[in-house]
Amino acid sequence: MRVSDLLRILALIFVLITSWIFIYSYFSFSKRTIGLPRWLAGSDSKKIRVVKNKCGLSKPCADNFFAFKICSGAANVVGPSICFEDHMIMSPVKNNVGRGLNIALVNGTTGMVLKHDHFDMYSGDVQLLVKFLKGISEGMLVLVASYDDPGTKMNDEIRAFFSTLGSSYAKHLGFRDSWIFLGAKDIKNKSPFEQCFSSF
Repeated sequence: MRVSDLLRILALIFVLITSWIFIYSYFSFSKRTIGLPRWLAGSDSKKIRVVKNKCGLSKPCADNFFAFKICSGAANVVGPSICFEDHMIMSPVKNNVGRGLNIALVNGTTGMVLKHDHFDMYSGDVQLLVKFLKGISEGMLVLVASYDDPGTKMNDEIRAFFSTLGSSYAKHLGFRDSWIFLGAKDIKNKSPFEQCFSSF
C-alpha cells in the first residue's frame, strides 16, 4: 500500500467523522426541533417553547377537569366540531357531522367517548333523536353542536329533554340558530357551558 492511498483513507475517515459530528450537533435527535449548534448560534440565543394545550385551548385546564372545545357550524357552509381531552370526536375533516344537531356522549368519570351521531332537524326523523336522548344515563356528559338548523323540527319533548340536561336555550331554539351545549342528565343547576346565537 502506498503512502498516497493511506493518506486518502485517513482523509476519508476524517471527513466522515467531522460530518457525523456536525450533523449530530446540528440536528437535535432527542428533541423534535432542528436548531443551530450552540457554537454557531451564539451565547445569547433563547429557546422558544411552544405550549400546546388540549383541544387547542388558549389556557390549560386544571388537573381534575376535562378539556373540551365545541364549535357550532357557520350557517350551512362550515361544519361543527367537538373535541374532548384532545381527541377530535366530530368534525368536517372526519366527515362525521351533519345538518341539525351533532351530539357526542362521554363518560363523565373516565372521559371515554361512548357514542356520537348527528340528527337532521330540518327534514329528518326526530324520533331517532328522541330514542338517542332516552338512552342517556346518569354520569354521561352530553356535548352538542348545531349545524345549519337545530330548531325547525325540535318539538316540546326534545326541548324538555335538553332542559333536564341543563340547557337554558333549548326552549327558544329556532331556524338557523347557532347553539353549543355541554350538559348532563338530571343536572341540579343550568349548565354554564352553553351559548346560543339567534339568527334573527
